[in-house]
Amino acid sequence: MTIKTLQDLLNEGVEGRGVLVRSDLNVPLDFPASSDPQAIASGGVITDPGRIIASAPTIKALAEAGAKVIVTAHLGRPKGEPDPKLSLAPVAARLSEELGRNVQLAGDVVGQDALARSEGLTDGDVLLLENIRFDARETSKDDAERAKLARALVELVGDDGAFVSDGFGVVHRKQASVYDVAKLLPHYAGNLVAAETEVLKKLTENPERPYAVVLGGSKVSDKLAVIEALAPKVDTLVIGGGMCFTFLAAQGLSVGASLLQEEMIDTCKKLLETYADVIHLPVDIVAADKFAADADSRVVAANEIPDGWMGLDIGPDSVDRFSALLTEAKTVFWNGPMGVFEFEKFSAGTRGVAEAIATATSKGAFTVVGGGDSAAAVRSLGLPDDGFSHISTGGGASLEYLEGKELPGLSVLEDSALEGR
Repeated sequence: MTIKTLQDLLNEGVEGRGVLVRSDLNVPLDFPASSDPQAIASGGVITDPGRIIASAPTIKALAEAGAKVIVTAHLGRPKGEPDPKLSLAPVAARLSEELGRNVQLAGDVVGQDALARSEGLTDGDVLLLENIRFDARETSKDDAERAKLARALVELVGDDGAFVSDGFGVVHRKQASVYDVAKLLPHYAGNLVAAETEVLKKLTENPERPYAVVLGGSKVSDKLAVIEALAPKVDTLVIGGGMCFTFLAAQGLSVGASLLQEEMIDTCKKLLETYADVIHLPVDIVAADKFAADADSRVVAANEIPDGWMGLDIGPDSVDRFSALLTEAKTVFWNGPMGVFEFEKFSAGTRGVAEAIATATSKGAFTVVGGGDSAAAVRSLGLPDDGFSHISTGGGASLEYLEGKELPGLSVLEDSALEGR
């Protein structure tokens, strides 16, 4: 069944109606050194506003059409109770800037303040509920508990309300504000969710070749399913980041004190044997004597990491080899940095790979940065967003889609039937 879109909702008319929007506003924050609670609550500095910027168009379209917009989102991983450091206050301020209109922030999720503010909304107003994960029912495994929270959210928009799912980064979660609400209200895919889904379809349905995938990050276990799903389908699979050391160990190399998942070595051996012509590993490494920005470092061959030293980036020869593959690709998907890019000394590998992908883009390739740390790396290294065809807002959701998993937050949008409230 076709999923209804934001445009379908706008065509039906939203003036005077309450519309609940599930956005992904989970942006990284830096906190002040002060231990003063008031400073903590108000002083979080957004270091990458990408998800706010990406979420704004859907909210703006609804507000400009006269809807009473209520936005729900999460920030970080609070333990089902309020945490001042994870308040959405700085997000509300930045979202106000993006929308060019005031965004109210409720002092709770579905409590008295949220209810009072929702009742006072006029056409075109925007209300952001406090961090949805301050309510333990949001992520509960108990269907009945999640349903109670979903019904409370529905009360905020009223009987003629609608639900717009626009948080692609959470559609792989069966959570109250993502899944259960869609079973209670007429539901639509926001611009962001619709765009992300179309991009992923292009990666899975007859992508133009050569098709290259770049995977980084810390652990093989985190990416095993996507490696197994994509290795038979792609022409090139580049592996860097901390996970590459388990693959190097599977080749019989000593990796010193580098990150290593010993329990995954046999699995990596089998992958290397099966996909020897597809998987490409680093040939040199930037090794360091400790995990620190000011560590002593040297470039060594992949088989010459000194005892007690750890690899924190791929080396220049690896960048050259990977770049030769990537710049000739017609389709590229990248998820995960090549090294500890947060430390300038160990950012060259990630920058080099990103620049190679940008070169492929300039030559007409379809390139996707798969969200998460990869998107953060692009921005922190000062690379232009338009150097890539698409920068995703949903790392985990993107990977699960490519693995072929059903994403609850998408599948529920395909069902037009509503449950009784």
